[in-house]
Amino acid sequence: MQETARHSSKGLADQLARNIEQLITEEVFPVGTPLVERALAERFRVSRSPIREALRILAQRSILGQRPEGGYFVQARPQGSAFGLLTANEDEEEKIYLKIGEDRLAGVLPERVTESDLMRRYAVTKTQLGSILQRIGQEGWIERLPGHGWQFLPILTSSETYDQGYRFRILIESAALLEPDFKVDEAALRKCLAEQQALIDGAVEWASPAQLFDANARLHETIAGFSGNVFILDSLKRINRLRRLMEYRKVVDRAAAARRCREHKTLIELLLAGQQEAAADFIRLHLRDAAREKSEKHTPHSSP
Repeated sequence: MQETARHSSKGLADQLARNIEQLITEEVFPVGTPLVERALAERFRVSRSPIREALRILAQRSILGQRPEGGYFVQARPQGSAFGLLTANEDEEEKIYLKIGEDRLAGVLPERVTESDLMRRYAVTKTQLGSILQRIGQEGWIERLPGHGWQFLPILTSSETYDQGYRFRILIESAALLEPDFKVDEAALRKCLAEQQALIDGAVEWASPAQLFDANARLHETIAGFSGNVFILDSLKRINRLRRLMEYRKVVDRAAAARRCREHKTLIELLLAGQQEAAADFIRLHLRDAAREKSEKHTPHSSP
């Protein structure tokens, strides 16, 4: 029993270390930033104990340094692939996370669930489940109820609404590039370019549906954010939350995913060259082709 608890605790600390490292990679926490246990615990909705262990892990890897007055600061950005800290091997929590998504989409799970029910159904510990629910909550398809249990939030479940979502994206994402206040953040766009290049260079062959979705949604939302129109960005984020689980219903077409990544690279290069109107035309065609391709398949896969 104690051995299981220790294993679960280590698994949570490892996951938190990956999450913090990703934030450092994305420069949410730039080099020199002090990391406060309490603030991180509130951000990730966990106790300070696993946060402390996660910080220790990152310090051992020289990503964090120790402050003279106590605590840690960001000492260096992680080295390696621009595609975050993802590995080819899905861990057990990732499999359970995807299974929960599949079961919810298939209607196996009710709208309201308790942690006890989920622990029994998926044979996980409370700590493991807490980490998974935290991730799902951050992605916006479940929320904790005030009293007891959790409630799944609305998602796209039919082919018709899925297609409508794509048509809506074609309208707002192309319009975003023509907004009068549109302004490219070159640093943010180059981060997306590095991530897409890493996928093109091989990561697309092993990335999970969730990882592909996150990378590609991040690019589209980043570009929408350049519009300066908060309604466009908010609308796109809402659509992406709703369609997330439909994208997880795999099998992933790796060749198609790689092609979309190459298209993403072309889109980014147009924007970096200041060709806004050409980029607007390109994103419209890009989304139209993706929508047509996916509507021809019974099972959607992850792409833009």
